Amino acid sequence: MQVTARVLGGLFGLAAGVALAQGAVPAAQGVSASTFTTDLMQLYREARLQDPRILASRARAQAGQEYQREAMGTLLPQVSLNAGVNRIHQENELVQQSFDSEVYSLVLRQYLYNKSTWENYQKFKSMAKQSDSEALEAQSEATVELARRYFTVLAAEDELELIQAELRTTQKSLDRVNALYAKQLALITDQLDLKARVDGLAAQVLDARNQVSVSRAALAEIVGRPVKEKLSRVRDDLQLRVSTQSLESWVREGVAQNPALKANESGVEVAGAALRSGKGGHYPTLSLTLSAQQSNEGYNNALVPRTDSYVAGIGLQVPIYSGGSTSARVRGLYQDQIAAEQQLESVQRRVVKEITSAYLTADTSAEKISASRHALASAQLSRAAAEKAFGYGMVNAVDVLTSVRNEYRAHRDLLKTQYDFVTNVITLNRWAGKPPGESVASVNLWLNPGSPAADIADPR
Repeated sequence: MQVTARVLGGLFGLAAGVALAQGAVPAAQGVSASTFTTDLMQLYREARLQDPRILASRARAQAGQEYQREAMGTLLPQVSLNAGVNRIHQENELVQQSFDSEVYSLVLRQYLYNKSTWENYQKFKSMAKQSDSEALEAQSEATVELARRYFTVLAAEDELELIQAELRTTQKSLDRVNALYAKQLALITDQLDLKARVDGLAAQVLDARNQVSVSRAALAEIVGRPVKEKLSRVRDDLQLRVSTQSLESWVREGVAQNPALKANESGVEVAGAALRSGKGGHYPTLSLTLSAQQSNEGYNNALVPRTDSYVAGIGLQVPIYSGGSTSARVRGLYQDQIAAEQQLESVQRRVVKEITSAYLTADTSAEKISASRHALASAQLSRAAAEKAFGYGMVNAVDVLTSVRNEYRAHRDLLKTQYDFVTNVITLNRWAGKPPGESVASVNLWLNPGSPAADIADPR
């Protein structure tokens, strides 16, 4: 029995010896990808030109600028040119005649005082600012989603690679146990356990391969094309940290710069201007009118000599009673202003919450990265110890393979923690109001361009 244990120990030592370099990241295998490598910044540039959410937000921002210009136009002079030609036939006791009449007029109207129109312009001016902030918020949100899907692809490929490597290792171990069992040098329980493990891993490979395809399709949805090239991975030679800023400084920066908050601040301004415009319905309006007219038609369509008329006038309109509709509208607009103010308060609280959550989560992830590296090193030592113990007959084959699986799990956890950290940093930048391009550029420095991940070696 001791001889059998030594023989199996030597064989399982070869079968379970997985060359996992500490901190190395596994390479994509079984993934349809080109030999080229792209990084987050490249996909961000493509998404800016292809993501429908970003394009739609830009269009709304441009529309807001045009609506502002339209509202401004109502404050400027309104000039109209009118022309008319009539055929007139007249009959009476003295005369029966037909003639053509011509009327030409040029009219200029300019408000001298119109509170409603002025406040309406202020409303659309604030709405244009709100659209600009909403466009920036949409771009920031889309950037976070792009990063999340980017690292989801990497995580899915990691999962596939690790499962495939574990399957190859377990299958070769099973082949060797089958050969030993045929010589009555292995236990039937080891053979059955290994067979069950192989079958389970084979099923997991199918799910993992499908998840890779699904995650890449989700990434393609944003950039507008199939993403088949390799993706740059997080470098393992860096000490990842959130920043030297304190949480309080992040919160202050977010409250001052967050585009969603700025959009809601503009929304409060919009509501205030709309309320003032509504109140303007109680105010008088004063306007100047200048007109010039040329006509050969007089009173009661009578033919007269061609006459040129020039008129300058000032008109005053004082609203007295409109059935209570103006007052009701003002009360409704006042409630709209309260709603906008409460929405602003809600968004401000959310900004503080999201910044706090992203900062603390990223900070914890940075510490977890170091802990995960130690856990991986411990798992490697545990696997080596299990192999040695098996050689002395102290553990069985399944214990050895369990230690191998734990090593893969530790590697997977390390990679996931790195991806969670980077995603949370981008989320933190988003809520703090950092420009999306600047945020992606800083994170992209943590990626390893053009360097494929290290292959998981198969035992020979």
